[in-house]
Amino acid sequence: MNISPEQLAGSIEHTLLSATATREQIKQLCREAKTHGFHSVCVNGRWIWWAAEMLVGSKVAVGSVVSLPLGADSTKIKVAQAKDAIFAGADEIDMVADLAAVIDGDAEYLTDQLSKVLKVCRAMKPPVVLKVIIESAALNVEQKKFACRIAQDVGVDFIKTSTGMNPAGGATVEDIKLMKESAPNCKIKAAGGIRTANQALEMLEAGAERIGTSAGIKIIEEFKTLRQKDG
Repeated sequence: MNISPEQLAGSIEHTLLSATATREQIKQLCREAKTHGFHSVCVNGRWIWWAAEMLVGSKVAVGSVVSLPLGADSTKIKVAQAKDAIFAGADEIDMVADLAAVIDGDAEYLTDQLSKVLKVCRAMKPPVVLKVIIESAALNVEQKKFACRIAQDVGVDFIKTSTGMNPAGGATVEDIKLMKESAPNCKIKAAGGIRTANQALEMLEAGAERIGTSAGIKIIEEFKTLRQKDG
């Protein structure tokens, strides 16, 4: 894939969602994101304010999660979490879809939930990006297509493969291709188990625009080494 280290770094969302993450680790995450030119950091709600303060004046965005890892919170709770995250300084929201609605094919419930969270994001100036996590490894093909169709119809910005916390697994090239085909008007974020430069490049080649990973520095260093070998 013809891509520069800067372009690859710009696709990476530098992620730390461990429940045991400390303030110093969040600060380090932000310093690394600025140093390497990553698109954003992705942190739990507890740390949004700290990340936003650290990244003031930089080009690095602040992302956070809603209803991680299960997606089973009520619509009211998800809306409140999204508002709280945005008011704390989040530029982007990664929300786990209601997987029961996806598996049951409950279009009405899923549409209502996504629409209400998207309304919160769109009410901001500038609008906050909404990414919907469908936990693709836990779904069959028809369920994946259903989730993508609803997300596209609602008008969310991104559909994201995985939380990285489900035992079913994370992102695959096959799922990226299927999601891109099923929702061509949405961007795709690949996340879950992406730890090497080759994996990241394969996801981008398959149609992903963003890579969510806790191994961003390793990926960039590997990529630079690969380019030196090829050159």
